[in-house]
Amino acid sequence: MLRRLASMLIVLFCVVSITFFLIRLSPGGPFDAERKIPAAIEKQLLAKYKLDGPILTQYAGYLGDLLHGDLRLSTKYRNRSVNEILAQTLPVTLSLGSAAFLLAVLAGLWLGAFAAARPGSLTESMALALTLVSISLPSFVLGPLLILIFSIKLAWLPVGGWGTLQQLVLPAITLAIPFAAVIARLLHDSLRETLVEDFIRTARSKGLSEGRVIYGHALRVAILPVVSYLGPLAANLLTGSIVVETIFHIPGAGGFFVNSILNRDGFLLGGVVIVYCMLLMIFNLIVDLSYRLLDRRIKS
Repeated sequence: MLRRLASMLIVLFCVVSITFFLIRLSPGGPFDAERKIPAAIEKQLLAKYKLDGPILTQYAGYLGDLLHGDLRLSTKYRNRSVNEILAQTLPVTLSLGSAAFLLAVLAGLWLGAFAAARPGSLTESMALALTLVSISLPSFVLGPLLILIFSIKLAWLPVGGWGTLQQLVLPAITLAIPFAAVIARLLHDSLRETLVEDFIRTARSKGLSEGRVIYGHALRVAILPVVSYLGPLAANLLTGSIVVETIFHIPGAGGFFVNSILNRDGFLLGGVVIVYCMLLMIFNLIVDLSYRLLDRRIKS
């Protein structure tokens, strides 16, 4: 655990450093898109945002601020700090991502196990075809399709917005469906391979029911590839999807992330990258620790 935590700090330091230098060394600056401003005013702006001086001096100052938890001011959204922007938008994105993650895991595990338990049947073929369609269908098509059916035609759910449980349903489903299909395919393939192992034949020879063999013995081993996928999936979903947030008019962090790139807002971009990197490392660590609980043959 100590080695993993130390390596996580090294990875985070490298990500912060690479992001900082890529932004600083790329052509242009954060104020180039604005109308022509006098050199004196530009100098004052650079000093205000600590962008003056040698690049190594800027880098050292930025690391010092990060150690104190200060992600600095946004150069686009004037007089708003990156901490403030992320504090307002991340809870929205995390709520959407958490709901989508739960839906994706539950639906994917059920569909994958349901198909694998019926090898060679029409049910298995139909389930696999459904997963293929779900993976191939992009969110910018799936989202409007769900709005057309459930909001416009049936009038069951609102078109968009944020603040109520009903407004969460459609964006969470839109975000979850492709990932649920991936989980289903991973579990199906792994479970089919596991069901021919020797320990499964032993379990069946003891007279155990097929359901207990699958869900009590095979699933615990077959789920390992899915668990590996859940780490990056959780980080991806919890940091949101700009497409889904745009379709359903959700005030999450995805739009700020894209705009930070377009506006060359380096500190906001760096803050979002740091949050994503930390989430990815944390969930990967959780995945690695869960391996030993699922399969005792894994020692490290």
